[in-house]
Amino acid sequence: MSFAEEFESNLVSLAHVLQKKYALLRDLDKSLQENQRLNEQRCEKEIDDIRRGRTGNITPNTTLTQFSEEALDEQKHSVRIADEKVALAMQAYDLVDMHVQQLDQYMKKSEEMRREKESAAALNVDSSGKAGKAGEGGRGGRKKTRLATAASTAAASTGISSTGMDLDLPVDPNEPTYCICNQVSYGEMVACDNNECKIEWFHFGCVGLKEQPKGKWYCPDCATVKKGRKGR
Repeated sequence: MSFAEEFESNLVSLAHVLQKKYALLRDLDKSLQENQRLNEQRCEKEIDDIRRGRTGNITPNTTLTQFSEEALDEQKHSVRIADEKVALAMQAYDLVDMHVQQLDQYMKKSEEMRREKESAAALNVDSSGKAGKAGEGGRGGRKKTRLATAASTAAASTGISSTGMDLDLPVDPNEPTYCICNQVSYGEMVACDNNECKIEWFHFGCVGLKEQPKGKWYCPDCATVKKGRKGR
């Protein structure tokens, strides 16, 4: 079982545990409110008895700050209920905090793995591009499009399209950049068919492409130059 599947299973269990704790909290709160209501009534009655000088558990010499044992027991019971509520709330908080920490650790580990994959993919792309230029004598034998596997995999896992996205990632200063956005390779890219193009590779989103172009394709700058030559 992967971490994501295990974490999802634990979340389901967490929801049931929290539901039981919250139900118990509601019951304790109702019990506390009822106990406080009864205690207030008892204290008010005892205060009236003191003022009227009635006999019983309370003598006329008793001050207004002294109540019967029953009233004091009710107040102590209210304190115990309140303490139970606090303990339950702390348990619920600790459970949620534990799952949040687990998720943070998983996110950090995933980020480290993603960076390693991107670095490896960038090195492979750079090496294959240089080999293609040397072995095939230009662009005629190269594939017209390519896919930056690391970035597209990360995008697929998050459900975000890689075309036209603005990367805010730590970049190796030695890693080559491409496209009119002057960023590293990611997502699907297309090569300009002008052998003298200064940029060479472009991200689909940056040049308004959604799928692989058919036939020859020229970047905006090269297309403008090409049209200018035809117009002469």
